[in-house]
Amino acid sequence: MRLSTRGRYAVMAMVELAAREARAQVAAPGRKTTPVSLAEIAASQMISLAYLEQLFGPLRRAELVLSARGPGGGYRLARAAHEITISQVVDAVEESIRTTRCEDGMPNCAAGQQCRTHDLWAELGDHIRFFLDGLTLADVLGETIQGRASGPKDLRERILALAAQ
Repeated sequence: MRLSTRGRYAVMAMVELAAREARAQVAAPGRKTTPVSLAEIAASQMISLAYLEQLFGPLRRAELVLSARGPGGGYRLARAAHEITISQVVDAVEESIRTTRCEDGMPNCAAGQQCRTHDLWAELGDHIRFFLDGLTLADVLGETIQGRASGPKDLRERILALAAQ
């Protein structure tokens, strides 16, 4: 499974926005943060400004960011970083986290019947969704992601044994 650039870049941009807001709060506690321009985010993350403009419309409509127009305008998080999950960001930019080639609601994978690996890929998709639902922008900022995907030791050993077969 692979996310497209839309999902990855949206997450990168939102984490950058959250980081800038966190730095501003440290510098001036209790003060309302100033909006961050997309040009600043584009430059720091090396993402095309035009591409970010396409992503921030859906993020605004999903109420994940607030926009301010005019000189000194830009974007701010609509909620605290610990309240915005990575899956909300991905969903906002219409990123499909699909691990099967089936159409939604259709049990058929190929040649009119479900392929043998369908349930495997569907379960993987569910695990990815569960993982992203449990992570927030604050988790990424706090660098608390490492190790979260590892399950119990016996589960890891079973997975490795299955992979070796």
